[in-house]
Amino acid sequence: MRKYLLDLTVAEATMLRTSYLLLRLHAASGPLPQMVPGQFVEVRVDGDAGSLLRVPISVNLYDSRRDELWLLVHVVGSGTRRLAALVRGDVVSAILPLGRGFTLPEARQGGGQRYLLVGGGVGVAPLLFLGQELSARGAEPTFLLGARSEADLVQTELLSAMGPVHVTTDDGSFGEHGLVTDHSLWADADYARVCTCGPMPMMRAVARKASERGMECEASLEGMMGCGLGACLCCVHPTPEGHLCVCQEGPVFTAERLGWTQA
Repeated sequence: MRKYLLDLTVAEATMLRTSYLLLRLHAASGPLPQMVPGQFVEVRVDGDAGSLLRVPISVNLYDSRRDELWLLVHVVGSGTRRLAALVRGDVVSAILPLGRGFTLPEARQGGGQRYLLVGGGVGVAPLLFLGQELSARGAEPTFLLGARSEADLVQTELLSAMGPVHVTTDDGSFGEHGLVTDHSLWADADYARVCTCGPMPMMRAVARKASERGMECEASLEGMMGCGLGACLCCVHPTPEGHLCVCQEGPVFTAERLGWTQA
């Protein structure tokens, strides 16, 4: 897929929670390129001496009708705090779309296939776009979200418009108490595919859970993808077939390819 270096104009910058920023962006000139769920963008952070490399951010939503791109940013460092200071009309430089996304059924051929989308923390970001695309293709997404507490949950209302949303929290403040792999829905889980994004230990556990039940699983790896083009080698990840560059071979991989299906 062709990559573009574009200036994007901020249409809206909203803090959803204390540390979660939603950026709604438009291309400064011309339409945005086509994107698929699971891909990411590399954003240049201006005015921050600590951000020498671009920041990789998952595509939260691509709305072709509005020609709009959403980025959900976890504000945790100086670079992301700089992004949180953006206001309507500001311009950011981005390389997009990057990486390989989730496997999708053919258009309008989902045939009622059920997908389980599991996200932890800011790992929920690509699930909104993925759920939208699955629904548009006739598939039925179910969401399972893990968070430390109710205060860390974001976009649950948007997700619930596409399918059931189940939640676990570490402190039991919302949903079921515990980890996503402890949720009661796993007792009779039967999905065409499980798609997950979030902390590495969580995704490994989800992959094993899916494997035990004979379900295919794909995971979107997070990491420092400094260039997004495979040149800097910041994001190599060990797999049974050798070290793979996440930004080029992924960020979405099958659990089998990662060697995560074994206990």
